[in-house]
Amino acid sequence: MSPLPGAKGPICIIGIDPGLRHTGWGIITQEGTHLAFVACGHISSDAALGTAERLRQLHDGLAAVFATHQPDEAAVEETFINRDPQSALKLGQARAIALLAPALAGCPVAEYAANVVKKTVVGAGHADKAQVAMMVKVLLPKATATSADAFDALAVAITHAQHRVSLQRLKRLA
Repeated sequence: MSPLPGAKGPICIIGIDPGLRHTGWGIITQEGTHLAFVACGHISSDAALGTAERLRQLHDGLAAVFATHQPDEAAVEETFINRDPQSALKLGQARAIALLAPALAGCPVAEYAANVVKKTVVGAGHADKAQVAMMVKVLLPKATATSADAFDALAVAITHAQHRVSLQRLKRLA
């Protein structure tokens, strides 16, 4: 288990915003209450390919991010309910890759609902993407995100940084 905030050395956290077209990722470090931007981006899949090949592209992209940055912990945004069953299924498949990649890298994974991420970062559970991006820029002024997916992934990482101590305490009590 990774060190608690306040322990020696920073903890590296990756946030992942899954999507079949674009999966966003964002990496921060946390040392005590201080958060620092490390890197971010998104992995795109080729819409001309079949689903299996697109999922492989997402996996390979995330595996490369894990190999490069070696995060200590991961956080993935949970799937929101979608009215279109086909879209929900595709998002669920991309989300499975977002959960699998950290697990294969030996990285513990936490999951957060979209409204929890928005509430943590913006203060309102129904904030829009522009509000999330603005607050990520405030909290991580050196962030170089250029896509909504990368901003959302950084927001997931920030959420995990804020909630991880409580989660670790609960695990110890269980």
